[in-house]
Amino acid sequence: MPLPKMPTRPADMLKPEDMKKTAKTSKKTGNAVPAKAKESKPQPKKTATPATPKNPVTARQSKKTAPAVTATVPAKQPRKKLEDTTLQSPVSRAASKSGQTKMFVLDTNVLMHDPTALFRFEEHDIFLPMITLEEMDNHKRGVSDVARNVRQVARSLDALVANVDEMRLEDGIPLDKLGNKEAGGRLYFQTRLQPSELPKGLPREKGDNQILGIVNALMAAFPGRAIVLVSKDINMRIKARALGLAAEDYFNDQVLEDSDLLYPGTMELPENFWETHGKNIESWQENNHHGASKTFYRITGPLVSSMLLNQFVYLEPKNGEAPFHAQVKEVNGNTAVLQTLHDYTHQKNNVWGILARNREQNFAFNILMDPECDIVTLVGQAGTGKTLLALAAGLTQVLDSKRYNEVIVTRVTIPVGEDIGFLPGTEEEKMSPWMGAFDDNMEVLNKAGHQEGGEWGRAVTHDLIRSRISVKSLNFMRGRTFIDKFLIIDEAQNLTPKQMKTLITRAGPGTKIVCLGNIAQIDTPYLTEGSSGLTYVVDRFKGWEHSGHVMLARGERSRLADYASDIL
Repeated sequence: MPLPKMPTRPADMLKPEDMKKTAKTSKKTGNAVPAKAKESKPQPKKTATPATPKNPVTARQSKKTAPAVTATVPAKQPRKKLEDTTLQSPVSRAASKSGQTKMFVLDTNVLMHDPTALFRFEEHDIFLPMITLEEMDNHKRGVSDVARNVRQVARSLDALVANVDEMRLEDGIPLDKLGNKEAGGRLYFQTRLQPSELPKGLPREKGDNQILGIVNALMAAFPGRAIVLVSKDINMRIKARALGLAAEDYFNDQVLEDSDLLYPGTMELPENFWETHGKNIESWQENNHHGASKTFYRITGPLVSSMLLNQFVYLEPKNGEAPFHAQVKEVNGNTAVLQTLHDYTHQKNNVWGILARNREQNFAFNILMDPECDIVTLVGQAGTGKTLLALAAGLTQVLDSKRYNEVIVTRVTIPVGEDIGFLPGTEEEKMSPWMGAFDDNMEVLNKAGHQEGGEWGRAVTHDLIRSRISVKSLNFMRGRTFIDKFLIIDEAQNLTPKQMKTLITRAGPGTKIVCLGNIAQIDTPYLTEGSSGLTYVVDRFKGWEHSGHVMLARGERSRLADYASDIL
């Protein structure tokens, strides 16, 4: 396998006749996150000075993404280059520091997970073992996401090898051939049998061991070059490291490097907030969509630069003064407009008989009941009231204010234990076992809501509610358009970013989408807290004037549930 020698000068200085003899090195791209070949010296970041709250989560902080193998992002939202290489293998880290390009050997599950992974390694080269192509061929049939991804990879490979003869194939194919300018490396196929030396006892017929053998052979053939295996399989990476081979996870799908950096949607103001931001303050009142009067404050100060649109800010003085809760409605330089909130903790403002029991639930009701907020994300552990708040807000706006004409509920059907097999009945009947959480909340809402008429009245109310709630399966969402609907996506942490895009783009005029989930309870293989579709949506929609997000922190289910969540 005559691969080119490691490059010694930048690709933009090479002559056309040199392209076949050497791999390309780093290209400057405007919308790509680097794969750590050459790292610039980290630039000092500007931070808000005196009036920074105790736990601020700024826009800059939440833009941190995972290092190592990283992603390209749309040109509309360019990301900063990463400086952290702590998650890279020692071999890969050394190559990054020296500015050398690497060769990544891709495991099958990487391409099954992300069909665009071929073009996400920037200036580095990619090597595809024959067993990887063989395993993909076994998964190309079907209508699952894996099968679709495999077929997309096959189409990309077919376009790359088009008009390439056998001799040129051994020299590598430029990955920017199809217009992916951020991909500056070359693609190499295994064109001949590679002799591999692995410890005796490892079964040679197993695909993972064959890939490990190829990595070992490439390291022997090119001792001066960083050869790195990329796999989503943890056991595969452990075996590789046990054999002395460089192996890394595929981090391109990571939205956040650490779940603690997830945008919480709230900000605690320091106690001296009014002293530092109250100079030349302006205030006025307007009537909102509830018909209630809202107070607005225009403030100026250093903390404004870290505020985002629709973010909730709060100040709860320790001296017993009244707390201040507001929402950021406008940010312009170091000037912001804050709007006071509707108090849903008071009985007269109950939502279908439900009151907000804590600060975060009051924040959640404010965005759930806001007609200008098209997408809402609620993240929190079990028992924080995500489903109950969403259902109460949906029923009130469907049956009372007639803002929407139907509540649609859907969720991922992933069993906790063993699968019970196929279920009989219609689509809604098949989904009913998965909707036990909604039935429990419906029972609470039926008691808390319209109680006139005794048992007969509650039965009629229950039938009316059920007639305005539809339970849909995710499998049949593609191609649909929802108009004037209140769509609730439960267990959204088990969806991939691609699935979340499919669902959210179903929204038509007048539709509100509410995504609920707990990123600490992910059941989907290959998804983590940093790569979940829920995390993806929270990170991408933050700061948009028609979106809202709240991280619910305190459980309100029962004292037993709260205590169990702490000690178990």
